[in-house]
Amino acid sequence: MKKTLLIIILALTCIGMTEGRSRKSKLMENMRLFSSVVKEVEANYVDTIDIDAAVKTAINAMLRKLDPYTEYLAGEEQEDFKVLNQGEYGGIGSYVVARDGNVYISGPYKGSPAQKAGLRHGDLIMVVNGDSVLGMTTDEVTSRLKGPQGTNVVVTVKRPYTTDSIITVRMVREKITIPSVPYYGVISDNIGYILLTGFSEKSADEVKTALETLVKHDKIKGLILDLRDNGGGYLESAVKILGYFLPKGTEVLRTRGRNSDSEKIYRTHSKPIAPSLPLVVLINGNTASSAEITAGALQDLDRAVIVGNRSFGKGLVQTPFDLPNNGMLKVTISKYYLPSGRLIQSLDYSHRAADGSVNRIPDSLTTVYTTKIGREVRDGGGITPDSTVTYPEISRVTYNLVADNWIFDYANKYRASHPTLPPVREFVITDSIYADFKAGIDPDKFNHDNVCDMLLTRLRDAAKIEGYLTDSLSAQLDIVKSLLRLPLDEDLDTNRSMVTPYLKREIADRYYFREGEIESVIDTDPAIIKAMAIITDPKLYSAILSAPDKK
Repeated sequence: MKKTLLIIILALTCIGMTEGRSRKSKLMENMRLFSSVVKEVEANYVDTIDIDAAVKTAINAMLRKLDPYTEYLAGEEQEDFKVLNQGEYGGIGSYVVARDGNVYISGPYKGSPAQKAGLRHGDLIMVVNGDSVLGMTTDEVTSRLKGPQGTNVVVTVKRPYTTDSIITVRMVREKITIPSVPYYGVISDNIGYILLTGFSEKSADEVKTALETLVKHDKIKGLILDLRDNGGGYLESAVKILGYFLPKGTEVLRTRGRNSDSEKIYRTHSKPIAPSLPLVVLINGNTASSAEITAGALQDLDRAVIVGNRSFGKGLVQTPFDLPNNGMLKVTISKYYLPSGRLIQSLDYSHRAADGSVNRIPDSLTTVYTTKIGREVRDGGGITPDSTVTYPEISRVTYNLVADNWIFDYANKYRASHPTLPPVREFVITDSIYADFKAGIDPDKFNHDNVCDMLLTRLRDAAKIEGYLTDSLSAQLDIVKSLLRLPLDEDLDTNRSMVTPYLKREIADRYYFREGEIESVIDTDPAIIKAMAIITDPKLYSAILSAPDKK
């Protein structure tokens, strides 16, 4: 028996070694083939080729067959990756936006060189260090504004709604730190609120500072952690943040790679700050990766109520590897599994359709798992919230006011003529402010299309194709169109309740920066309103986190 077992083990070992040599042999053969192709093309192609660009194209074509997260980054392309993970860079500290073929300041960071120098939203960037940047792209302008800390940069801008519109400022570049927690505070009824926008190396420390302040100083009775539009980042930061709410040593995650021995278990390793504080986590379709780990682990361990809409569904883990010529390869090395055992990855890139597309796993094919106390959760499609939020549909008029910068421009005009603003939650868009806003909209320039117009146009075209478009029907459609289109002034009045929050948010941003923008919508945000209703109702909160009745 022992002899037979030994023979089997030796046979399996030999097979494994043979397969390993076979894969390695195939790899070397294909590497030699690729090298030969590059050499022959370089030597014989009719035109001169850019070898760097050609090889990069080949690499990217190969990686596209894997998943969207495995990618090659050349040296000059790594800046955004480093900023995302480190949360800092050298520069003047301002958002910029492309518009009308030029680049504008869309918002300086609070306390940044740009803000201290007096740059404002809407400033047209004309000259940087003596060179005109008119007509350049945002990447080109940004590369000139960024630079080593302590170096000087001189910028000339053209400011709207002011008499002396050409302004030149000199700034010293600083280390710009992009906060992962741009806002936290007590919003109502002793309920704390923390907005977490990403998971960088510093995110856990920022959340810790905010949480300790709210718990120890403000004595909050509950907390809302907002992870909406949080695309994730450092996995380790998620584990640390989970440790603020869960007992030390709690398993929150497992990762598994291609090999059977690659499993890694992640546990919390610190004493919790708020182990029993009522907690609601907000998510939406853009909540992904480490943000989903945070929300999903808290759901699986019945530690928080999840409110919002189903998350993105990214259950893949990437690690960067340094390459020659200052390159970097970001590779998906494993999948992560939440405490219930579920994998929330919504797309299976290893099983593509014939056309190369990848479909979301249908709900009917997902598997039921259970949380710590027995509540049902599912794999294969992100985190499904315990309580869903319905947001109002935005009207076409409101969309055009935002997309075509009418609201952005009015906020700049308002700032130019109003030196101060009341505290954000006391500031209201009065009748006079809204009337002034409407007066600045040129009906001849405003894109006054609407959904009804588009649908009627499609109906008219369909009727014409089918042969139904008689003179009588065309006249009737004209009547319907006239009934469904209001004059712009009336349309703006009809949509005032929907437009006002956008207007208030932009104006608040001009005086109180990102904090003001966030605070301006807290009282009207449907997700926050629902979270407040749950967290201030102990019976409802407990009912959601209770074990299901067993019949």
